[in-house]
Amino acid sequence: MIRCLAVDDEAPALAILADYISQVPFLTLVGTTTNPIEALTWVQQGRVDLVFLDIQMPKLTGLQFLKLSGNKCKVVLTTAYPEYALEGYENDVVDYLLKPISFERFLKAAQKVLALQPMAPPEPAPPPAAPIGAVPPPALAPAVGHMFVKGETKNKFLRVNYTDILYIEGLNNYVSIHLPTQRLVTYQTLRELAETLPQPPFLRVHKSFIVSLDKIRMVDGNTIYIQDKEIPVSETYRDQFYRLIREA
Repeated sequence: MIRCLAVDDEAPALAILADYISQVPFLTLVGTTTNPIEALTWVQQGRVDLVFLDIQMPKLTGLQFLKLSGNKCKVVLTTAYPEYALEGYENDVVDYLLKPISFERFLKAAQKVLALQPMAPPEPAPPPAAPIGAVPPPALAPAVGHMFVKGETKNKFLRVNYTDILYIEGLNNYVSIHLPTQRLVTYQTLRELAETLPQPPFLRVHKSFIVSLDKIRMVDGNTIYIQDKEIPVSETYRDQFYRLIREA
């Protein structure tokens, strides 16, 4: 999870950034401020991974902020003045967003930051195939009733009951677990999670989605409806999905 701080001397601009950050699964908002001195303190204390930084501010400009911060975090500049772009890139900013900022452009900048994060270790190679005629070892039973997922801080784990999961959405090395009243985002691939969940009721139906068959409200063609969410069924998983729901 990338910890974000939004810094701007205009409250409406901060509200837009806060809303955009809340919509990106791998970003978490740790604060907003109109005071660049306060923001600099947060950066120097190591409380921030990414700053969305306005350039034109009283007391301390965004470019002065960059020089004082000492590259202790990633920075995306936000401004209404395109003439500062070159100087921003000379100070190693990740991206430069020109106001008014669209969500599509914001998401592109966020993905640039994500691409600069340390890569997850490669998945281990599968074990060699057993010789023909060999008796396979007994399969391990899945964990009964629940699982634990990593929280937003080190050594924090959250218990998630299987019966509460509506569906799970993957985004690069993160998954978003959708529950009836909240959404949990954790650092894990969808493939890794799919291998630990009991099947059924959980089934992967798309490269980006795992659903709970128990929570499906309706299926219409190649679209699954869970509450108000529409989830596509891709061709890769279509036959298995329809076979299971016909047998249910």
